[in-house]
Amino acid sequence: METTLEQQRRLHEEKERLYDAMTKESMHKKSAVREQINSDHRMRHLLDRVMDNSVRLQELYEDKDGLRKAEIQAIAGPNEFGEFYKRLREIKDFHKKHPNEVFVPMSMEFEELNQARENASDEATILVEFTDEESYGRFLDLHESHLRYINIKGIEKLTYVRYLDAFDRLFEIPRDRKNTQYHDYIDGLLQYLVSFVERIKPLLDLNVEHDEVLKKFELQWETNEFPGWGKEAGSAMAHSGAHLDLSAFTSAEELASLGLDRLKSALMALSLKCGGTLEQRAERLFSTKGKTMDEIETSLYSKSKIKAGKKDLTSQRNKETAMVEAQIYHLVELVSEQRAATRDNVQRRQARTDTERDEDEDDVMSDSDSGDDEDEVIYNPKNLPLGWDGKPIPYWLYKLHGLNINYSCEICGNQTYRGPKAFQRHFAEWRHAHGMRCLGIPNTAHFANVTKIEDAMALWSKIKEMKNAERWNPDQEEEYEDSAGNVVSKKTYEDLKRQGLL
Repeated sequence: METTLEQQRRLHEEKERLYDAMTKESMHKKSAVREQINSDHRMRHLLDRVMDNSVRLQELYEDKDGLRKAEIQAIAGPNEFGEFYKRLREIKDFHKKHPNEVFVPMSMEFEELNQARENASDEATILVEFTDEESYGRFLDLHESHLRYINIKGIEKLTYVRYLDAFDRLFEIPRDRKNTQYHDYIDGLLQYLVSFVERIKPLLDLNVEHDEVLKKFELQWETNEFPGWGKEAGSAMAHSGAHLDLSAFTSAEELASLGLDRLKSALMALSLKCGGTLEQRAERLFSTKGKTMDEIETSLYSKSKIKAGKKDLTSQRNKETAMVEAQIYHLVELVSEQRAATRDNVQRRQARTDTERDEDEDDVMSDSDSGDDEDEVIYNPKNLPLGWDGKPIPYWLYKLHGLNINYSCEICGNQTYRGPKAFQRHFAEWRHAHGMRCLGIPNTAHFANVTKIEDAMALWSKIKEMKNAERWNPDQEEEYEDSAGNVVSKKTYEDLKRQGLL
């Protein structure tokens, strides 16, 4: 078991190594969006570990249980050498009891982290999940939100491209259209934007951003400046009348002595019915003595109070809706770059033919984020062949050579070949020859363009039959000449000879 001082030493060492790893991570060059996002997530993980270690160290230094103070006194006391040899003996006894336990040094973990950063592969660098449409944080995937939007009653039906331009213009939607379906729509849109921002910007503290948005929203709502709501923002029911302290009155008769006007003013201040005779007003007001607003009977309230209560409930619901809209406005600003890239990507994909979209649903023409170094990672989502300059060949050349057409060969183990040229060439390569050899079929020109095992076996059987039919048969093809000079086959000659006709 670690002592308190050993725990503190280990936590301090880990913090120093974490700081060093964070420095190396920040100085490491990121040549693509994927690397930047992965780097931010690694940085966030390191930062969380630093914060956890700091909290643990603070608890150890506070020493609420007194173990740290007792340990210091033990090693600083008059018998410090005895304490030293006691601890040394405990360490030796522990290793005797556990001779096969190997403790991995802390440095190994950080060395593996450095190696993972320097030698990153596609499989090892997937630190966060993205959909195919999002292309690892480069684009937004608002198809589900778009589907909810176009199903709202009374809302103009927009195409996906137009929706990408207008989905944050919530202030243009009429207030009477902001129904339950609209509330579900903006809640789903907000959840997606929060999830997307957390994945592409893990170092951003969304709690701080949320507090700032709410502070700004409250100010705009009170000053009627929040877009899309106008006078609805900041509205409140104006109360009239003057409150009356009833603690000094012991009966309704004493209240009646104040007169009709004063009782009416006190009842209006409580939003109670203020009509009737002097005695009725006094009894109505005296019945509220010592009660809270919730304890007063509902029948005593005026109709304007009930209507105002409903109005307040509607106003509160509208305020909550506007608060969600304010958060969406702010999050859209944070993903403005991805939003513009998404719109361009969707327009580019819509310009392609149906066949191209079916073959490559995630077709994105590469806008390389890399620099000029030769060792940089080139963004190549379509996996286009590289040209003489080490960059993907143009897409028109890719289509010209038919590289968008894939051919599968079952004989080669379902290997896929891209383009007709590579497909024709593979029949003479080792993989196809090995597959034919395993089937016991010679790899001849007869089997050109045959890729199915069943077809190859059937063709080979037919060829063998033809070969057998064409093979030289002595009984049928060997010729003999009889005594009369006639040429006959061997079988006919032997039959005639057996019959004694020759």
